[in-house]
Amino acid sequence: MSYFGTDGIRGKFGQLPITPDFIMKLGYVTGRVLVESNTNSARRPSVIIGKDTRLSGYVIEGALQAGFNAAGVDVHMLGPLPTPGIAHLTRSFNAAAGVVISASHNPYYDNGIKLFSADGKKLSDEVQDAINHKMKAIMEAKDEGMPIHDPAQLGKTTRINDAKGRYIEFCKGSFPYQYDLSDMTIVVDCANGAGYSVAPRVLRELGANVIAMHNNPDGMNINADCGSTHPEGLQQAVLDHNADVGIALDGDGDRIVMVDDQGKLVDGDGIIYVLATQAQNKANGVAGTLMSNMGLELALKEHSIAFSRAKVGDRYVMQDLEANGWILGGEPSGHILCLDKSRTGDAIIAGLQILAVMKEQNKALSELTDGFKSLPQKLVNVRLSDMKDPFAYDELVVAFDKARATLQGRGRLLIRQSGTEPMIRVMVESDDEIECDVMANDLADQIKAVLD
Repeated sequence: MSYFGTDGIRGKFGQLPITPDFIMKLGYVTGRVLVESNTNSARRPSVIIGKDTRLSGYVIEGALQAGFNAAGVDVHMLGPLPTPGIAHLTRSFNAAAGVVISASHNPYYDNGIKLFSADGKKLSDEVQDAINHKMKAIMEAKDEGMPIHDPAQLGKTTRINDAKGRYIEFCKGSFPYQYDLSDMTIVVDCANGAGYSVAPRVLRELGANVIAMHNNPDGMNINADCGSTHPEGLQQAVLDHNADVGIALDGDGDRIVMVDDQGKLVDGDGIIYVLATQAQNKANGVAGTLMSNMGLELALKEHSIAFSRAKVGDRYVMQDLEANGWILGGEPSGHILCLDKSRTGDAIIAGLQILAVMKEQNKALSELTDGFKSLPQKLVNVRLSDMKDPFAYDELVVAFDKARATLQGRGRLLIRQSGTEPMIRVMVESDDEIECDVMANDLADQIKAVLD
């Protein structure tokens, strides 16, 4: 079995696999994989560990630290920091791996583990397989699950006190030096998450008048009616403050959605459209996902920009970009990859690139997105008590085929199992908004009736 989903290991804290015992063992076996693959006999391998603002993060980081140290791996603790900042510091510290403690946009009671390779990318399938193999063995062992043969080879732990400052300077370095934001008012919704401190500081240090909201985490309010998954408050705040633009992060700071000067939401597809078509250097190609709106594909085609669809998940977008030699890609949810700036999805850096285009073109965000029109799209999430495959049921397959035939040539149907939750996602695109809504909800009701 594999413990890894599309975005690491995730679940409700206190229930397998997100329990202190499991996590300590995960740290140990991951550490042993790093030790066994270490080619530098002069130094122990080291890992970077950072987290978002969930209360359970304190327990998880302690368990991971113990596991890694027991395996003979040194640990550098960062504290709360956005996921892309942890990926960046993994490379900066020449660490063997980076670890993020976060459940991204999920509620506070969930948590998870994401692992980065030494170059700041998601772990390769080969390394994941090695970890899974050792994890299976240790979970089945009746005794001596974490053998320590030589206490002199235990790892050490240090805390990196300037982690935020290092990441802030990295973000600022992605913004063109000839511009500043001194003439802009920006509202930033920090989702009470990992970016609560650094996001406002980056924008202020570039000169902006910043109005920060949801930047007071208490361990349980992360993503609670705020951030990129709940942007309604940001939209109103942009209008109330007559701001130039709004930026919303998710809980771990790797997703972004924006709000233009008119209060209109600009999702990941809109952000990609602006970066691909409105910047001084147009994109050669863009990698989206199965969830990318057909309107983005059509808009890029008008600009003679190639477009490919990867499986859902930023690791698959990365694979598509590398295979095609492109630098821009992402998902409607707001994972945006700008590979000339960062090696992973980074909400702050993506937002800065949009602000740079606004400065370059001397245009409002509403003007930059004027040429992009999304097809009506309806997404319905069907939560199940246990995950089941809808394509294993003939009556559902017949319903899906009938819907696809109805949409032929003017829309799309996507039925997808979530990689992180017991949930089936039903997405319908059509040139008819009413048809979208009716078809998506009807299919969702059928899935619920059959599977739950």
